[in-house]
Amino acid sequence: MDKFREECGIFGIYGHTEAANLAYLGLYALQHRGQESAGIATSDGERLVVHKSMGYVADGFGEATFARLAGTSAVGHVRYSTAGESGLKNAQPILIDCAHGEIAICHNGNLVNARELRDALVAQGSIFQTTSDTEVLLHLYARSKAATPEEALVEAVSQAQGAFSLVLLTKDRLIAVRDPHGFRPLTLGRLDDGWVVCSETCALDLIDAKWVRDIEPGEVFIAGPDGVKSIHPFAASKRAHCIFEHVYFARPDSYVFGQSVNEVRTAFGERLAAEQPADADVVVPIPDSGVCAATGFAAAAGLPMRMGLIRNHYVGRTFIEPQQSIRHFGVRVKLNPVKSILAGKRVVLVDDSIVRGTTSRKIVKMVRAAGAKEVHMRVSCPPTISPCFYGVDTPRRAELIAATHSLDEIRRYIGADTLGYLSLEGLLESVGPSRHSYCTSCYTAEYPVAFPRNEAAYLQLALKLVQ
Repeated sequence: MDKFREECGIFGIYGHTEAANLAYLGLYALQHRGQESAGIATSDGERLVVHKSMGYVADGFGEATFARLAGTSAVGHVRYSTAGESGLKNAQPILIDCAHGEIAICHNGNLVNARELRDALVAQGSIFQTTSDTEVLLHLYARSKAATPEEALVEAVSQAQGAFSLVLLTKDRLIAVRDPHGFRPLTLGRLDDGWVVCSETCALDLIDAKWVRDIEPGEVFIAGPDGVKSIHPFAASKRAHCIFEHVYFARPDSYVFGQSVNEVRTAFGERLAAEQPADADVVVPIPDSGVCAATGFAAAAGLPMRMGLIRNHYVGRTFIEPQQSIRHFGVRVKLNPVKSILAGKRVVLVDDSIVRGTTSRKIVKMVRAAGAKEVHMRVSCPPTISPCFYGVDTPRRAELIAATHSLDEIRRYIGADTLGYLSLEGLLESVGPSRHSYCTSCYTAEYPVAFPRNEAAYLQLALKLVQ
């Protein structure tokens, strides 16, 4: 589908006899955040063991694997590549052994100065085994002369710029780190006498863990043999939570940045109905990410919401297409219209975002072919005009339809009778009192972290830095 790609999902658990199994379940709940690879590392108190595989979580782990993954602590990762090519060598956790001992790292985010750091390390003799920006942190960690692993980690991470939520495992400690801006979510839970750290609360729910709090921006949380401690070694920075977590990435049953994703998305839809009303008969969500906003839109507009598009949940990756041309094949294999709902109706289609517009165009055509009399497209976020560089795989600016086309040009391209987006003001008001804590660079081209080496010119972007 024509969407921004999820980033990654991370999970860590300390002090539980079923650490590997629980990490597996946690990653299962976070599968929506990355489907390229999955991995788990465990510690039995003496050594670390890691297993990684390409593809879905369920495909990469069996009984023989779990027999190897012994211990009472574990970290896990599901990946969608945003920095570094797709391949097993870039799968995480990445495990190294150095003067500070063995350590495994899982990273959600993107380091905007990774290229500069990497070049400097290579010039000093470092040899890299992956193309992932995460490995830069491990080289900085290994080179540190600090007295303790925690101090070495803080020294390494202090040199990084950008977005990073990290879980790390040593032979006797679980460490969680969140960048000072808090771009990516990271939450803390309790399971029996153990501690859990993960990207979203839906992973806590699956294993019956109790939510405790979010890991704070700029916090280093450590669970070890002496108990738990928390330090804040980084300079305070303006918060910049990724608004797209609420728009699209996170599961609606999760709480991220302290708020229910379902409730926020529903509020987006309610505000959208007030800002962009449509004279219509029925509201139809584009599943699955458009459902919450469509619910809010329909309630506020006093219209029925019907599931006029049905999603095939068992598609996976489609490698084989028929030689004979089939209209809308790429979309229809994932979505199919319900003609009895659409025929003769004035339809409001509600989606969470439009990126390139290619999928929206096919869906509108498909709905019209099913007999819809009118099609009104409503989008529960503002026009997306700029890429994200903080851990989201996004097209370049030239590929974003809203960056290069007017509203009416987009409407004509996708074939809708009308087109309406939620305003930026409406988006931020819908998240409530925390509105000033969000990064909205994909809608404004105002970026909270500077790019080194004239990266903006390289990407052919006109960037403004938030002061």
